[in-house]
Amino acid sequence: MQRDETPVEVDPIAIVGTALSFPGATDLTRYWEMLRDGQEAVRFFSEEEMRRAGVKPARLAEPNYVRAKGVIEDAEYFDAALFGMSADRATVMDPQHRLFIQKCWAALDDAGVDPERFGGPIGLFGGCAINTYLLNNLRHADRALTRRFHQIEFLIMTDKDFLTTQTSYLLGLEGPSVTVQTACSTALVAVHYACESLLSGETDLALAGAATVYAPQVKGYLYEEGSIVSDDGHVRSFDAKGRGTVYSSGVAVVVLKRLSDALRDGDRVHAVIRATAVNNDGRRKGGFRMPSAEGMAEAGAQALRLSGVEPARIGMIEANGSATPLGDPIEIAALDRVYGPGAAGPGTIPIGSVKSNIGHMNVTAGMGALLKTVAALRHGKVPPSLNYETPNPQIDFARTPFRVATTLEDWPAIEGPRVAAVNVYGVGGTNAHAILEEAPPVPARAPSPVSEQLLVVSAGSEAALARACADLEAALATDPSLDLDDVAATLERGRRRMTHRRAAVARRDATGAI
Repeated sequence: MQRDETPVEVDPIAIVGTALSFPGATDLTRYWEMLRDGQEAVRFFSEEEMRRAGVKPARLAEPNYVRAKGVIEDAEYFDAALFGMSADRATVMDPQHRLFIQKCWAALDDAGVDPERFGGPIGLFGGCAINTYLLNNLRHADRALTRRFHQIEFLIMTDKDFLTTQTSYLLGLEGPSVTVQTACSTALVAVHYACESLLSGETDLALAGAATVYAPQVKGYLYEEGSIVSDDGHVRSFDAKGRGTVYSSGVAVVVLKRLSDALRDGDRVHAVIRATAVNNDGRRKGGFRMPSAEGMAEAGAQALRLSGVEPARIGMIEANGSATPLGDPIEIAALDRVYGPGAAGPGTIPIGSVKSNIGHMNVTAGMGALLKTVAALRHGKVPPSLNYETPNPQIDFARTPFRVATTLEDWPAIEGPRVAAVNVYGVGGTNAHAILEEAPPVPARAPSPVSEQLLVVSAGSEAALARACADLEAALATDPSLDLDDVAATLERGRRRMTHRRAAVARRDATGAI
């Protein structure tokens, strides 16, 4: 059956909240600084670190053992009391679940949403990687700990199936709660289905994200010829020396809302999703693990058609960039089919892959790509892709509209709002493509006649309350653009009401100081 290629434009979706923990970054601001400055966040471990982590001397002595991985901070910490959970239960729970729950909470805070007072269904779509904590830690733990729980309870705390439903239970989210698993494309596929849920009216707010936490984090890997992992711990996307990627931990969640609703409610919009598309390669490729240029191109073409965006308006493409000798040429061929015919000319679209900065975060990889693009759109800059010197010999960039961005660049001079594309694919053939646009300008407002505001803060403990107040004070002091009216409204209506509370009157002087 022939696909209908009639241009169709779907309603835009606003990204109104973010929370992340990536190698080298724990928030969107730090993530952008790392990308802007061309920093590589993959850790290279010393022999002493490896020995302390329990890596056997015989393994360390192997010539193809690579002592590199992308590591995230504070992966072992979890505020069990905040969620009414016992310490034993938190100890047994997969760290991927724990961090995912906390990032969902933080993303809702960033969006200024209290689920108890939101007034509409909130959906959750997400996935996680294999539970290496169970395989490498719990199976060696004291049996008295694990035997405290019935089999079904143990399963709920350790199995992928319960990632989203357990989170929805703890946070009080009453929309659809769906675990998504499509290997490396999981995160962007979760975003796709969250958008679909919003567009259908099934939800009024949707969270999407993924979690990958390796246990232990301080551990290398064995390089094998023809595998997908790098031979030296550096990711060289699209480069002749590219031999693969590096395993990394990472957790991230975004909060999505129909753009019309976000503008009506005065939400802060990080960026706009114009359209997304998902498909599968089927048997149109050389093997199950290989990507397909045809399948990838179809997903990209569908997203572009739904977005109503002309290819010549695309100012940047964040690619999958697996850095494998076969994968990169296939991806460039697919993207050329989508963007080549309508592009402004050869080398006009900068392209890159965040894997060169932070490695491959498995199921969370698409979230790294999405949030890199969000930050680039906001700042009007194209960040560099690292470790690129000579193109993969199977890629003739001169015959495509693409060039690998190797330095920080101003956004291409293209009329209209900034627009970018994100392309990811997963082992098994599930492709996902998204078209993003910069946030619409915020209308100017008349200055508030009130020069001071009552700021109300609440938390689950005295210690947490003290930290929250200190963080608020620091934010107000370092960012004079924060409007006190907005801050007061968000603290009053967009935060959960918890048992420990504090209030203070804040005012700015003529210089903007608090």
